Order: sequence, then structure tokens, then C-alpha cells
Amino acid sequence: MFDWQDLRYFLVLARVGTLSGAANALAVEHATIGRRVAALETALGLKLVYRLPRSVRLTDEGEAITALAASMHDSAQAVEAYALRASAALSGTVRISVPPTIGSHCIAPNMRAFREANPNVKIVMEGAAGIAPLDRGVADIAIRMVEPKEASLVTRRIGAIRFGLYASRDYAARPANQWEFIAYEAALDHVSHQRWLRDYLDGRPVIFETSDVMGQQASARNGMGVALLPTLIGDGDPALVRLDAKSAPPETPLWLVTYPDLRRTEAVKTVMAFLTACVSNEPHFAERKRR
Repeated sequence: MFDWQDLRYFLVLARVGTLSGAANALAVEHATIGRRVAALETALGLKLVYRLPRSVRLTDEGEAITALAASMHDSAQAVEAYALRASAALSGTVRISVPPTIGSHCIAPNMRAFREANPNVKIVMEGAAGIAPLDRGVADIAIRMVEPKEASLVTRRIGAIRFGLYASRDYAARPANQWEFIAYEAALDHVSHQRWLRDYLDGRPVIFETSDVMGQQASARNGMGVALLPTLIGDGDPALVRLDAKSAPPETPLWLVTYPDLRRTEAVKTVMAFLTACVSNEPHFAERKRR
């Protein structure tokens, strides 16, 4: 099997007619042209050119190979042109994985504006409280609540989720030592606000666990117990009151992650900028100014 690069060098030589002209066209030494063409002749078992003092002349086989390869050269140029257009075009489908609270309350309300600005980009959003494995095709971009440790990922902190303890008004009147709690399931024990809640229990029971924050909110509204909710949800619910936790629950950082190769595509870059803006423009998630 011959080397495609050898064929490319031969086609340029056939078109230009001299070793020096082909070398100038390809920005290589003229000896490289000769070596490449000789390698192609050896691979094909054919004599392709007659080497004259100041030029070259194609043999009959060289003429035939040039004619056969012309369409291949055109196809290669068409592939290069398509790749250039595709890499510059703002189009395609981008899959994202985000915590449900971010997706429902921060990203989804802004999707119409994104679509109007980028009509050829479709976002497929998965609401995932856990860690989405980007290397398995689940998502192109993720917002995570735990700092990624994979060295292969591009990572940037874009904000934080803030939390408070909430209960119905009637339940909030109970003495604190009688509180019972609504929590995330054990699969989320690795996130900072869940660890804080486990320590805060101080022997008091967790009576309901769910990874669905809407389920936690509904349970707290129904007087089932105390829930640790994002302030965006708890503060905006008139049926809930925020409890005095003595020590404030920690912020949970939000990390935007993707792979370096994906970040170079226009569609992914645009969606990353959109996600960052969604978080930055929401006061409950935006980074606080450091003094």
C-alpha cells in the first residue's frame, strides 16, 4: 500500500513540472520531492516520471496515475473545506449534565433567549445530582457540585449553591430538640451541604431521604420535618420559613467541566458561556465579591 502523502507530492510535481517548483509549492527541499516520488514508484512498481536536467516528464503510467488521482485530490480538498466550515459553524447538539436545581430554576428559564440567539444549537439537558461521567458520552459539559479530580478535564468554578434550613410555619414552632429531618439519600453524602447536615443532626433522626429537591420542598411544606434546601427555593416559598441554624450551612461550589477537545468547538464554547452567564446572573448562585 502506498503512502497518501507520496501521492500528494507526485500530483504537485505532475502539475508544476519541476522539482524546484514542486518544492516551492509544498515549502520543502527539492530532495524531499524526489524521495517521495521515488517511494511512490517503488510502492506501485511503476516508473512515473522521467527526470530531465531542468524538468520532469510523465511516463504513460505517470499520466494514467495523474488522471486517476485527480478526483482523489479534489475529494481531499472538499473534505478539508467541509471540516473548516463545520468547525467554524455555530450548530449542533450539545449535551449537558447539571444539578436539578440549577437546571429547573436557572437554565430552563433562560432557554428561550438562548434559542433565539442560537437557532442552530440544540441543548439536551440531564438533571443529575450525582457526577456525570463525561468519558462515557453522557454529556459534553457538566456542572458539578464536587471539584473534579480528573487531570484530563478543563475545570472552572462558576458559582455556588447556598443553603438554609426550612420548615412549615407550624413545624418551625417546635423546640429544636424535637426536630426531625428530610435529607438527600446516602449517595450524596460526598457533597459539603449533606455532610454538614449529617453533623448538624446531633442525634436527631432523618425520617425521609430523597435526591429530588422538589420532593424535599413538598415534604417540608406538608409539615413532615426540616429540610436543607437551596436558598433560591426556600426563600421563594411563602409556605416555608428559614430556621436559625446557629452555624450557617456551607456553600457548595459549582464547577463547570468539559474536555479540552470539546471546548474548541464553537457550539460547546457558546453553551459553556451560556451556562456561566445563567449562574452568574442568579444572585443565589453567583460568586460573592471577595474583599
